[in-house]
Amino acid sequence: MATLSSSIPAHLPTSPSDGLRALARFGFAAKGVVYGILGALAVMAATNVSGGRTADKQQVLQTIQAMPLGRWLLGLVAFGLAGYVVWRFVQAIRDTEGKGNSAKGIATRLGYAGSALGYAALAFVAGKAAFENTSAAAGGGDTRQTFVATLLAQPYGQWLVGAVGLFVIGVGVYQLIRAYSGSFAKHVNHSQLPAAQQRLVYRVGQLGYTARGIVWGILGYFLVQAARHANANEAEGTEGAFDFLASIGRAPLLIVALGLVAYGLYMLVRAKYPILRGV
Repeated sequence: MATLSSSIPAHLPTSPSDGLRALARFGFAAKGVVYGILGALAVMAATNVSGGRTADKQQVLQTIQAMPLGRWLLGLVAFGLAGYVVWRFVQAIRDTEGKGNSAKGIATRLGYAGSALGYAALAFVAGKAAFENTSAAAGGGDTRQTFVATLLAQPYGQWLVGAVGLFVIGVGVYQLIRAYSGSFAKHVNHSQLPAAQQRLVYRVGQLGYTARGIVWGILGYFLVQAARHANANEAEGTEGAFDFLASIGRAPLLIVALGLVAYGLYMLVRAKYPILRGV
C-alpha cells in the first residue's frame, strides 16, 4: 500500500534558470509592446489618422502612460524591459549563444551588453515615470545630442562620431542580413506552432528585421552627417528617421512603420514560444 507521503507529488523549488527564462520572456513581450506602439503611431501618421505621430521610444512610453491605468501599464513595461536587460547581460557574460572568445565572438557579446545598456536606460525612464508619476518623454533627444557634442569636443571628435555612425550603419546591415539569411528563426520554437502559422511567423519576423535595418541605417547616416558638419543637432533619433522617410514619401514611411509593427508582433511570438539557450 502506498503511503500518504508517496502519493503526494513533491514540489521542487524553482531554479535560477526558471527565473531567468521568465525574465527573458517578460522582456521579449515588453520589447514587442514598445515596437508595436512605435510602429502603430507611425502608421497612423502615414495614413493621417488622428493621434498618429512619428515618435521615439520615450514618446512611446508617454503614450502608454496616457492610457487608462497608464502608470500600472508603464510599471509592467519597465519590469519587462528590466528582464530583457538581465537576459542580454546573461547572454554576454555566460555566452549562452556559444559565440566564443574569438574577435567576432567578443564583438557579438559586447553587442549584447550594449543592447542591455540601451534598454536599461529605457527601463529606468519607464520605471521612474511609473513610480513618480512624471513625464516619460523628457530628455531623449537632448541626451543623445549632448553625448554626440561631448564626443565632438574630444581630440579627433569628428572621426569618433563618424566611426560610431559607421558602426550603427553596420548594425543596420546586420539586421538586413539576419532578415534574409533567416538566422533569426532559430529563436522561436516552431515545433510548438501549428504548421500553417510557422511560415507566417517567419515572414513577420523578416519584415520586422528589415524595417529595423532601415531605421538603424538612417540613424547611422544622421551620425555621419553630424560628424561631417561637426553639428550634434544632426544626430537625430527614431522620430527623425521617420520624418526622413516621410520626406521621401508617405509610402516609405508606411512600409517601414508596418515593418516595426511586424517586429513587435514577432517579439510577442518569441515571448510565447522562446528558445533560450544556456538556461
